[in-house]
Amino acid sequence: MYSLRLILSNWRYFSVVWVFSSLNIMIGTWVLYIPRVKESLQLTDSEIGFALFCLALGLLFFIPIVPIITKKFGLGRSTIVGVCIFSIAFIGPLIAPSYETLCASLFIVGIFSGLTDIAMNTLVSEMEKRDRVNIMSAAHGFFSLGGAIGALVGTGLMSVFKIPFYHVVIMTIIVIVTNLILSHQYVRIKESEEEVKKEKGQLPIKIFKPLFILAFLAMVTMGNEGAIEHWSSIYLIDVVEVSSENYAGFGFTIFSIMMTIGRFFGDGISAKIGSAKIVFLGCLMASLGYLLVLSSGLLLSLLGFGIIGLGLSVIIPELIRMAGKTKGIAASKSISFVTGVGFLGFLLGPIILGYISDSFTLKMSFVFLLIITIIALLISIFKLKAR
Repeated sequence: MYSLRLILSNWRYFSVVWVFSSLNIMIGTWVLYIPRVKESLQLTDSEIGFALFCLALGLLFFIPIVPIITKKFGLGRSTIVGVCIFSIAFIGPLIAPSYETLCASLFIVGIFSGLTDIAMNTLVSEMEKRDRVNIMSAAHGFFSLGGAIGALVGTGLMSVFKIPFYHVVIMTIIVIVTNLILSHQYVRIKESEEEVKKEKGQLPIKIFKPLFILAFLAMVTMGNEGAIEHWSSIYLIDVVEVSSENYAGFGFTIFSIMMTIGRFFGDGISAKIGSAKIVFLGCLMASLGYLLVLSSGLLLSLLGFGIIGLGLSVIIPELIRMAGKTKGIAASKSISFVTGVGFLGFLLGPIILGYISDSFTLKMSFVFLLIITIIALLISIFKLKAR
């Protein structure tokens, strides 16, 4: 909780973590309207999956360009420009008149998602090194908090605005104005020359071998996060059969709240039991949560989403911590590799679920999530302990 107190007592740190929240506020708003977009454009689950894949394509297409942009314009400027354009871009998918324009607009969202995500994480890393503080885990906690804010506020506004356009415009204005006000705290920060020089040398792939297990666990964990973020609303409507569309966002809301709580308290628990044990307990809780979700009862499913959020919340910060301690490779490179593979899982998770749902059933997609979580659980028992 020390990092949380530090952030809340210092505008310099709060200004940056608010970018994390803003990113997921917009994503949380979009998630609420996925069922409506699917219905209005009469799309199948696999078509929605491919549309989300276009978001991933945009991000993957732009990732190689991001270092050039951040080096030329600075981390601070790249962060504020990225989050502002990202917010505006999210208007596109909600007003898309056809499937083709939906895919194109999500591709654009992916481009600025990649810019903002990489710039803000690098910005926090730079601030940690300069100020000798540790706020990365809490920053990701604010990302989860943003998803809860977007879902909670959005659930209320859905009943006020019958047209999604007005809802998303209001959220866009709020996000842009608040970030512009706070951005003067970090807008002039650039990456240190020492770090830029380090990145010029490329390491052989074999040096990353000790990180493969951590990267796989990160991919599974963030794949689960992305899948629940994009498919929990549809699951509650199609499988649980909630009585109103306005209740469909409750699953993701509870998931985000519990994930936020877990990330704010995870550092203290880790100090007592160690990284390997906390990853094991996180996977175990997530597996139990999926069993409750698969019961298809409303209350049990909502409880399950909360337990999954609490379990997954502590895994990624611990994997990053373990990656940073890996011998024979610079911490910046090891952390980038693990988080990069993890984010790939975050993008592919929703897509895979869409194709499984279209080929079998949506409930079978969540069975798949349970299976890969159990695999991660077994790896955490036999591999992480040995490592």
